[in-house]
Amino acid sequence: MRPTILNPLFAGISGLKGIGPRLEKVIAPLLRAQDDKRQAPRVIDLLFHLPVGAIDRRLKCTIQDLPSSGIVTVEITVGRHRPPPRANRRIPYRIECFDPTGTIALVYFHSFADHLQRLLPEGETRFVSGHVEWYQGSPQIVHPDHVVTADEFNRMPRLEPVYPLTQGLSLKVLGKAIRAAGVRVPELPEWIDAPLLSQRQWPGFSAALQSVHQPNDIPDTIETSPARQRLAYDELLANQLALLLVRHHMKRSKGRSIEGSGHLRRKIIERLPFRLTASQKAAVETIIKEMSAPERMLRLLQGDVGSGKTVVALLALATAVEAGAQGSFMVPTEILARQHFATFSRLTDGSTRIEILTGREKGKQRDEVLRRIALGEANIVIGTHALFQEAVEFKGLALAVIDEQHRFGVHQRLALQGKADAAIDVLVMTATPIPRTLSLTIYGDMDVSRLTEKPFGRQKVDTRTMPQDRLEELLQGLSRALASGQKAYWVCPLIEESESLDKAAAEARLQYLSKRFPGRTGLMHGRMKGEEKDEIMRRFQAGEISLLISTTVVEVGVDVPDASIMIVENAERFGLAQLHQLRGRVGRGEVKSSCILLYATPLTQAARARLEIMRETDDGFIIAEEDLRLRGAGEVLGTRQSGLPQFRLADLSVHGDLLATARDDALSVLQNDPALRSPRGEALRTMLYLFERDEAVRLLAAG
Repeated sequence: MRPTILNPLFAGISGLKGIGPRLEKVIAPLLRAQDDKRQAPRVIDLLFHLPVGAIDRRLKCTIQDLPSSGIVTVEITVGRHRPPPRANRRIPYRIECFDPTGTIALVYFHSFADHLQRLLPEGETRFVSGHVEWYQGSPQIVHPDHVVTADEFNRMPRLEPVYPLTQGLSLKVLGKAIRAAGVRVPELPEWIDAPLLSQRQWPGFSAALQSVHQPNDIPDTIETSPARQRLAYDELLANQLALLLVRHHMKRSKGRSIEGSGHLRRKIIERLPFRLTASQKAAVETIIKEMSAPERMLRLLQGDVGSGKTVVALLALATAVEAGAQGSFMVPTEILARQHFATFSRLTDGSTRIEILTGREKGKQRDEVLRRIALGEANIVIGTHALFQEAVEFKGLALAVIDEQHRFGVHQRLALQGKADAAIDVLVMTATPIPRTLSLTIYGDMDVSRLTEKPFGRQKVDTRTMPQDRLEELLQGLSRALASGQKAYWVCPLIEESESLDKAAAEARLQYLSKRFPGRTGLMHGRMKGEEKDEIMRRFQAGEISLLISTTVVEVGVDVPDASIMIVENAERFGLAQLHQLRGRVGRGEVKSSCILLYATPLTQAARARLEIMRETDDGFIIAEEDLRLRGAGEVLGTRQSGLPQFRLADLSVHGDLLATARDDALSVLQNDPALRSPRGEALRTMLYLFERDEAVRLLAAG
C-alpha cells in the first residue's frame, strides 16, 4: 500500500483552487506520458512538470529609465482610455498611463472595453509587467503579462518560471496551478544518504521542488542547480534501486540447472559459413556455464550491428533443447521472426522442431502450434508479442531469449518469464549500441556480455554525405550499380513520428523511382500485412526487384547479404543510432558496400555533427555516446521504442554522472539493508512509491 503521507500528491488536480473540469481537460495531455492511458492528471504530475527557463521581472524602473526593449515592471497611474472606433476594430484599444517621469501606452487588440475598464480603472495605481517596445518615439507595452494591484504585486513571483505549454493553456494559468500544487507537498522522510546530501549541499525534496517552481535567482532555474540535481538524483536512485530489487528477487528465486551434451551445438557450428569470433566463443561459454548453474541466468548480450548475436542465441537455445527443455526467442517484428525461423531451420537441418508464432497464425494453424508448444513437441518457439499471450503455454520452458529488449519493456519481459513453472534463464539481446549511462537505466538488473568484433568477412561500408540538390547525380550512379547486378535500399524520411505520413512519403518516392527504374522497384512499410512484407522481401532476396523503397521498418535485423547500397533520404532527421542501424543492413556480403546519406540544406549545427560522425566511424558504441551527447537521453532510442524509461526530472545528457553514484548507493543499500527495514530503508520505500516503482516494493513484500 502506498504510504498515506503521499496521498495529497496522488490526488487529482481538480481539487486544486482554480482548476475546474475544463482546465483539467486542457492540462491532462500535457502531463501524460505517451503510453499512459490514465485520464485524470494528479498533483504529482503538475509538480514533476519542470520549467525550461524563467522570465526575469525584477527590473522595476520609472518610465524615463525604460530600456529600448525587454521585460520590465513599471508602477503607473491609469490615465485616459482610448477605445477604437466601432467601425474599425483593427485599431487597437490604447490606455494612456503615467508616472512622475513620463507617459507610457498599454495596447490591446480585440479586447472588451468593459474588461479593460475593470482591470485598469482611471486614476488607480497599478503595477504592469511585460515586454516594452517603442512606437514613434514613445514607450508602449502590448498586451501586458501582468496588471496587478500593490497587494497582488507583493505576492507575484519576480522570477516567473517558463513551462512547456499546450493549446488553450497560458503560462499564467499553469504557473498558478503549479504553485497551488506546491502547497500540497508534505515534509517527507529523507532518503538520500546524509554524507552525500551534505557533500553536494542539496536541499530536502520539498525545498528542492519549491526552489525549482519558485526560484529566487536565475541560477536556481538551470538544470545543474542544486535543487534540479537533487530531484534528478531522486529519480535515478528510484530507477536503480527498483532494477536491483528485481535482480535480487530473480537471483534468489531458484533456477534449474540446464546442461546439454553439446551434440546440437557442434552440428550448428559445422554448418556456419564463418568461424565464431573470440567474443562470440567467450559469450557462448559464459552463457552455457550460467545455464548449468542452479541460480537463474539474467544476462544482456550487447553487440554492434552484424556482430553475430543471433548465432550466440541459437547455440544457447540448442543447449536447452539438448537438456530436453524448450526455448523461446521473442523478436520485435514479424519480418525478423520469419527470417530467424528460416535461419534456425537451415542451421539445425531438421534435427530440432522449430515453431513460429506471430499475429499471422490464426484458426486451426494457430491451435496446432499452441498444441505442439503445450505438449513439448516444439523445441524452439520463435515469435513476436504473441508469445506472451495467455493462450500460450509451454511444457518445459527453460530459456527465454528476447531480441531488441528496449522495444518491449521490463513488464513484457516479466510476462514471458511467467510462462514457465520453474524460474527460467533469460538472455536479452540488443543491436542498438547503448551508452553506459542509458544501459544502466534499462538493463541495470542484468549481467552483461559484449560482442566486440565483426564476424569474419564483414565489409567496411563506405559512408558518404550528399546534399539533396545532387539527387540526379546520385540516380545516375545508382542506375549504373543496378545495371551491374547490385541491390539497394532507399529509406524514406521520418515524418513527425507518424506511420501513416511515413507511408505516404515512401509511396510518393516509389512513384518517382518506378518511372526511373521500371520493373525494378518494390515498397515496404509498417502498415503492410505480414504476407505482403514477406513477399516483397522474397522478391528482393531472389533478385526479382533490385531497389527496395522502405520506411525504417528495415532498420532492425533484415538480412539480405547481397544488398550493397543503402540510401537514406533526409538523413538529417534521423538519430545517430538509427542511421547506424540502417547502414548495418549493407556490408554483409562480398561486394564492396556504400551508404549515402542524402540531406536537405541548410543543415543545423547538430545535424551536421551527426553526419560527420557517421562518416568518421562505424563503431556503434562511439556513435551511441555521441548520440547521447548531441540529442539527450529522451530521443536517443527514438520515441517509438517503449522500453526506455521516461525520466521526468533527470536528463541523462546533463545528469549522467549522478547515475553511477545512484547505482553505487543502491548496491550499498541492498547489501546492508536488503529488506529496507532501517529508518533510511523505510524512507527509500516511500521514495519508490513516490516515483511509482510499486512493483519493486511488492517484490520486497514477496521476499
